[in-house]
Amino acid sequence: MKKLLSLVFVLTSYYGFSQQLTYEPINPAFGGDTFNYTWLLNSANAQNSFTDPDAASRNNDESELEQFSENLNRQLLGQLSRTLFNTQLGEGLEEGTFTFGTLSLEIFESAEGLVVNILDTNTGEQTQIIVPN
Repeated sequence: MKKLLSLVFVLTSYYGFSQQLTYEPINPAFGGDTFNYTWLLNSANAQNSFTDPDAASRNNDESELEQFSENLNRQLLGQLSRTLFNTQLGEGLEEGTFTFGTLSLEIFESAEGLVVNILDTNTGEQTQIIVPN
């Protein structure tokens, strides 16, 4: 009986099928399908129980009139800076040093590309922008 049971076990295991397990990530950041991004983001937002305690106070501090005047001020300053930029620099960026009020722009070509150094002469803050070739 034991021999027969052993023989049945060996024969049935021979006919058993198996497959190789493969791992496929779900998150697109780790190589998963990019269509999963929206689903993962919505799922995370739905489970998020944290709220920003300062979010309501940031939006409600200013009246609609103050928000409108701030938005208008930004648009006017943006248009003014574009106009100044176009009149001093023309259509393209040329090498040299330019001054816009308290901002000093230095533009030069380097091995990395076109470099724009911006210096605020009042505060001493400095920013560098590199436009690759």
